[in-house]
Amino acid sequence: MRIEEAIKQPKFKSEHEKAIINLVYTGNFLILKQSQVFKSYGVTRQQYNVLRILRGRKGEPATVKLLNERMLDKSSNVSRLVDKLVQKDLATREFCETDRRQVDIFITKKGLALLDQVAAEHPEQSEVLKDIPEEDLRRLNETLNAVRAAYGQTPEEDQ
Repeated sequence: MRIEEAIKQPKFKSEHEKAIINLVYTGNFLILKQSQVFKSYGVTRQQYNVLRILRGRKGEPATVKLLNERMLDKSSNVSRLVDKLVQKDLATREFCETDRRQVDIFITKKGLALLDQVAAEHPEQSEVLKDIPEEDLRRLNETLNAVRAAYGQTPEEDQ
């Protein structure tokens, strides 16, 4: 569906305005769809993101700082997210053996199983763009990078 139809606005001041509105609308649409899927598994999008980061550590510990740097949603309260995951037995917290002030965070077997279950039952989460040609996806990624750069996002903030 075209953005004009989706928000019932036949005209825009410019292609720039239309692109920004289309980007925000599409981003919110994708967030809503993901939230609906993850809610059925008892986790939020942000909790799911933390679990994916932890799985990617392949058994190596993560810290709150590392999780915060890698989060997709930079406004998330990572400590609170980890608390919820620990309560649900999807992650564990352990004091670091070499630095007692540091807390190491790991994904549990139950957390890994949840990620596998979501992937198996909702393959569309990873296949939502499967019908878009690779060259179009490459251009989309370049454009999205340019949007963040136009707002002054540095490579460090891009992590």
